[in-house]
Amino acid sequence: MLKECPRHGYFRAETCPVCGEAGRFLMNDRELDHLGRILTGILRHFPDRYQLAMDPRGWVELSEIARGIAQKHPMYHWLRPHHLVAIAETDGKGRYEVKDDRIRATYGHTLEVDLDLPTENIPDRLFFPVTREEATIVLEVGLKPTDRRKVHLSKTAADALAAGKVRTPEPVILEIDARRGREGGLVIMQAGKTVFLVDRVPAELLRRVDGAEPAAPAEGGDGA
Repeated sequence: MLKECPRHGYFRAETCPVCGEAGRFLMNDRELDHLGRILTGILRHFPDRYQLAMDPRGWVELSEIARGIAQKHPMYHWLRPHHLVAIAETDGKGRYEVKDDRIRATYGHTLEVDLDLPTENIPDRLFFPVTREEATIVLEVGLKPTDRRKVHLSKTAADALAAGKVRTPEPVILEIDARRGREGGLVIMQAGKTVFLVDRVPAELLRRVDGAEPAAPAEGGDGA
């Protein structure tokens, strides 16, 4: 359930986690899940399906998205920009960025976008999951994007393990020497709370990691 506390902002619970007030109802869990999937789809993959204009850096007007969704899905005739802001601000993975009445996805794009995300305070080590079949070849040739525009790295081995289990029951976790890569000119950007983006990772920065522990399940959205 998505609600708004007049003192502490948006939250996903029955009562405000700060003050315990019931808050103002915004949408139920089913609506939150469905609208979250629509929003990530628009911002990562198909704004054209909703007749929406996206600028080169991935930004779309909040009012236009609300209008486009309501037109295509009449059950959301009540949808307004603040509902989308609430979804974005309470997202556990940091999938969205809201600024000046606009919103964009921070990662996961199949569209060509020029993201200007932070490149400072990058961890010295980052991680990536592969299947057992992929491990040998990736360690030889490095990491390159497949179905997305960027390689998506995880903050911890546990985060990578959780992400990898979407594809395979027993992912192999690779460690990336991000510090060495950055010293050599590799540009790594922080996207979500645990997600980092890079164009490619040379093989010499990779090594296999064993014994990663699973992360706690993440909430909502499309699984990434």
